[in-house]
Amino acid sequence: MTAIGIAALLIFSLWVTPPTAAADIYRYIDENGVMHFTNAPTSPKFKLFMRERRQFIARLDAHHFDPLINDASRKYGIEAPLIKAVIKAESDFDPNAVSRKGARGLMQIMPMNFRLLNVENPFDPQQNIEGGARYLREMLDRYGGNLELALAAYNAGPGAVDRFAGIPPYPETTEYIDRVKKYFQAYTRNS
Repeated sequence: MTAIGIAALLIFSLWVTPPTAAADIYRYIDENGVMHFTNAPTSPKFKLFMRERRQFIARLDAHHFDPLINDASRKYGIEAPLIKAVIKAESDFDPNAVSRKGARGLMQIMPMNFRLLNVENPFDPQQNIEGGARYLREMLDRYGGNLELALAAYNAGPGAVDRFAGIPPYPETTEYIDRVKKYFQAYTRNS
């Protein structure tokens, strides 16, 4: 069977088999014509090939990661409902989430921050929550406890917040802040 035949068979089997975990499929064809497939692209050479049907993480109990969230809350002095709200907004509790920009895991940590946040495996919930909570604490400290600025920096980066001397005028960022605050209020009421 040729490489193209094998690839077609693989793609067909992915299409007809219900996914066990939600993930998009990326492909790149190298200089020898060999197709490479992945659900976690490590290079800009990979382009979106197939979007899988998403099974919402509502399938996971919303309290599944509470022990890890509570540990990070105590360690970094951040309310547990706030950490949980960021996780909900970032990944909807999917520990294997990968964003279009390459952020990974529950708290969507960018690869360039792995080393700074002591994250070796961004898909390990404990490491990801620990690293994400640490970064959120750094943003809260950097912006004097101002939650909206800290969330804007978490979403758009501290450089953008500094450049605009406030919340950047990006619709994605303003929607993100509103969404996290809404989840934060809901989780605070239910804790």
